[in-house]
Amino acid sequence: MSQITNTVLMIRPVQFRMNEQTAVNNFYQKNSENILPETVNAMATQEFDSMVEKLRKANIQVIVVQDTKEFDTPDSIFPNNWISFHKNGTIGLYPMFAKNRRLERKESILEAVEAEGFVIDTVVDYTEAETDGVYLEGTGSILLDRENQKAYCALSARADEELFIEFCEDFEYTPVVFSAYQTVNDKRKLIYHTNVMMCLGTTFAVVCLASIDDKKERKNLLKHLHEDGKKIIEISEDQVNNFAGNMLQLKGTDHRSYLVMSQSALDSLRPSQVQMLEGHATILSSPLDTIEACGGGSARCMMAEVFLPKSASN
Repeated sequence: MSQITNTVLMIRPVQFRMNEQTAVNNFYQKNSENILPETVNAMATQEFDSMVEKLRKANIQVIVVQDTKEFDTPDSIFPNNWISFHKNGTIGLYPMFAKNRRLERKESILEAVEAEGFVIDTVVDYTEAETDGVYLEGTGSILLDRENQKAYCALSARADEELFIEFCEDFEYTPVVFSAYQTVNDKRKLIYHTNVMMCLGTTFAVVCLASIDDKKERKNLLKHLHEDGKKIIEISEDQVNNFAGNMLQLKGTDHRSYLVMSQSALDSLRPSQVQMLEGHATILSSPLDTIEACGGGSARCMMAEVFLPKSASN
């Protein structure tokens, strides 16, 4: 099973802004009170379009769905939190912490993916957990090593351990569980999503080991990465704050491998880290300053990887 795909789903924003419902535990968000909401959305849309253009130039297939104003969905630009697509035609639907983010799950988006010739056979739906106040936010909370059938999860208010274990049983992944922290006003607070402090590639892993305070958990994480032959590229908490953990490896239709990240993530890396990463993939960066500041998410969050099979007629 391949770890990387050449197709991603991306949602073009229509009312992007800082989401007050997610800011309670996403400490990467910054208030944009001084800028008109229309201006914020226009800036974010420009960043979105520029990134899509770069991905397509690299021969990566991007399924773009235009969001609508039907619901108030300021974070719709981050679809990887509510859906995951799998090789066997299964999709996962996930319970979301913020009530206005639950409105992002739309049948029309699944139809847009199917319209591109992809087959959805089975839906595994965890969204009922929302009624119990239990959340697991897709591939934001879960990092999948699809080749080695392992799933990594940093527990938080948005990543429930029991539900994560249930996911691993359903999708036949070995769970690797830990807690990751960041320093906020001199206090250690849980990092809201695993994919902020860690990225899994085919032959490498980018990880902020300093965020894992428990030595046993850190040792266990390293054990799994080492036994699967991953080259570990360590990043600092300051680099995590610049979204250097929020990367995604993809492949072009020409089978060339790319590591997609924001410009701020790339700028935060030391030359030696860049050199190590370039040994595994071609770096593809794009400026996402508005999206990062107001949304508290970056390049990886914007892309839901499509691993679904194609229909026979395609």
